[in-house]
Amino acid sequence: MQRSFLAALFALMCLWALSACSPTFDWRELRLEPSNLKAMLPCKPDKASRPVPMAGRQVELQVQGCDAGGATFAVLSADLGDASRSGEALAHWKQATLSNLRTAKGQERPFLPPGGIALRESLQVVATGTRADGSRVESHAAYFARGSRVFQAVIYAGTLKPEWADTFFNSLRFE
Repeated sequence: MQRSFLAALFALMCLWALSACSPTFDWRELRLEPSNLKAMLPCKPDKASRPVPMAGRQVELQVQGCDAGGATFAVLSADLGDASRSGEALAHWKQATLSNLRTAKGQERPFLPPGGIALRESLQVVATGTRADGSRVESHAAYFARGSRVFQAVIYAGTLKPEWADTFFNSLRFE
C-alpha cells in the first residue's frame, strides 16, 4: 500500500516539475472544492487527480501545485469517507513522504489551520532528504484534516526560505 501511494505521489510531483510556471512569486489565493480550504500559492497551479490506496481503501487524491523560484508548492487532499480514519491516514501519509525523501524523521510541531479538526497527527514536518536523482531536497509539509477529508500542504526545494513557508502555511484556512 505504501509503495503504491509513494509511486502516485512521485508521479504527481514529476508532473509539476515538468510544468512551466513563472520563476517569480505571484501569490494568489485558491479555493479547494469541495473542502472550502483556502490557500495561497506563488504561481498558477496545475490540477491533477489519481486513485491511490489510503487508510485501507482506494481514494481519489486531488492535487493542486506549481513550481516557482526553484521550489514546488502543492496542496493535496483525499476524502476517506470515514473521519475516524483521518489520524491513521495522516500518520501513514507523513511516513510515506519521509520515506520518499529517504529520511526517517523530521522536525515536528502541531499544526491546526482555522476550521480544521484537532488530531494528534495534525503536524508540520520539516525534513531534509534526497531526491530520486540523489540531489539534496528540503521539505516543509503540513498534515491536517477536516471531517473525512485529509490534506497535505507541502513545499520542496533545494533550499527552503522561511518567508515562503510563512506565507504558504499561514494562508491555509477553511471557510
